[in-house]
Amino acid sequence: MTTLFEKVRERLDMMAPFPETESGIEIEVLKKLFSESDAELFLEMTPMLQSPEDVSEKTGKDVNELREKLEDMAKRGLLFRHRKGDLYRYAAVPFIVGIFEHQVNRMDKSFAQLSKTYYETSLGKQIQSYKTPILRTIPINKTISPELPVAPYDDVINIIEENDKIAIAPCICRRWSKMTGNNCEKPEEVCFTFGSHGQYYVDNGMARFITKEEAFEILKKGEEAGLVMQPFNTKGKIGGMCSCCGDCCGVLRSVKMQPKPADFVKSNYYAEVNQDECSGCETCIDRCQVEAVTISDSLANIDLDRCIGCGLCVTTCPTDAITLQKKSNDQLYAPPASGAETYMKIAQERGKI
Repeated sequence: MTTLFEKVRERLDMMAPFPETESGIEIEVLKKLFSESDAELFLEMTPMLQSPEDVSEKTGKDVNELREKLEDMAKRGLLFRHRKGDLYRYAAVPFIVGIFEHQVNRMDKSFAQLSKTYYETSLGKQIQSYKTPILRTIPINKTISPELPVAPYDDVINIIEENDKIAIAPCICRRWSKMTGNNCEKPEEVCFTFGSHGQYYVDNGMARFITKEEAFEILKKGEEAGLVMQPFNTKGKIGGMCSCCGDCCGVLRSVKMQPKPADFVKSNYYAEVNQDECSGCETCIDRCQVEAVTISDSLANIDLDRCIGCGLCVTTCPTDAITLQKKSNDQLYAPPASGAETYMKIAQERGKI
């Protein structure tokens, strides 16, 4: 007989990877987050926004009690809340990206350790292991030659410019990593959320609104610290954009577990070394977050199966020996049109629909 929490696991796994394990550690993770009443209501929700009245009509439950319960679950990060004036609507979200990230101010050592164990035994291998990625890597703008046309979805500056509502949140992965023994020293307040997602984060005390000027300054500091820019994989409105390191980021670490990381980020760029100019200083090795650079005969070499085209090695090369190249037209990747389409494609690739 399938238990209540096993049903929640199955529902989450329909939206994005949340695999079953022999140990049942994933059920312990869920019990840490959900009460039984939370779980029952979560199973009534869908990824489509619903008002309390919609849920009441579907379930027959008292609308006033539902308003209170839905809002409580949204405040605890178990549901997404969209607010427009007096209209509040709610939706189910995946574990990643979604519920896990929403625990940025609620995570304690117990949850951090449970989720670490689950990640290392099962979840981590699957997050970014399908043809359609959840997040995709985009380059630092100043690494791209002015002669190369840059698509809007590959342009970090464009992503900031086109959003009027920008919020900045602490990196959940860096906090998670620190709680489980990895004292990463890279900046923490570097994760961008936009539009209604930004509003949700601010309403829940997980982020603060910033200006575009502040956003560009944070981008600069992230680049200096060696952080990879990873927006959600969509052409449409981007709800969030992460600034990631290879030590902490759950998605980037998942990419590193794959046999050919370059195949799982869908970047449209790659790094190239002019070995006549290379001084063999090894700065690029320290900058690379996916271990794509090696030194042979005192010269840098790029493993194109591992290079994710982030451009971090380019910006600090003292001899300008490394450049970012655009892939050929037949290798270029265009993201799905919307977030819903992204998750639909992932579900299809996993045989869930």
